[in-house]
Amino acid sequence: MPHKELPHSLKLITIWLLVTLVLFLGFQAWEHQRAASRFQLAGGAIVLSRGDDGHFHWPGRVGNVAVDFLVDTGATVTALPQGLAERAGLKPLGAVRTQTANGAARGFIARADITLDGGVRADQLTVTVLPDLAAPLLGMDVLGRLHFSQKPGQLRIEPSP
Repeated sequence: MPHKELPHSLKLITIWLLVTLVLFLGFQAWEHQRAASRFQLAGGAIVLSRGDDGHFHWPGRVGNVAVDFLVDTGATVTALPQGLAERAGLKPLGAVRTQTANGAARGFIARADITLDGGVRADQLTVTVLPDLAAPLLGMDVLGRLHFSQKPGQLRIEPSP
């Protein structure tokens, strides 16, 4: 029985799909490595490196939902986007009106168990939940319990003595 070859165009499409897949997987691995390198444990301290967006990010969890907190020393309380609060199963405890960098906002308060990589926890923390918040903000209600210092491009965090 004679061997039939694939049409030339199908071969080219297959090669391009494989090249695209390899490039995509390589980019994903590179992004994962970069994100992981922004968080380090150094002895008893946690060292966060500034992200490409100019902010410090601290990976953690709200309940069982993985999150990437934006460290916000200008925020009095920890604030969560409403979609994240819903995925974490947080229940509204009451309405709240607050001032954000973008002006006045309405949302609700809830209690959340916050776990941050490196072993920092805040159980049953009162958080503000806002419908239009772009990213979870880790506020001074948590950060104020810790000792932190900054040098160019790095935030070093240690438990308070």
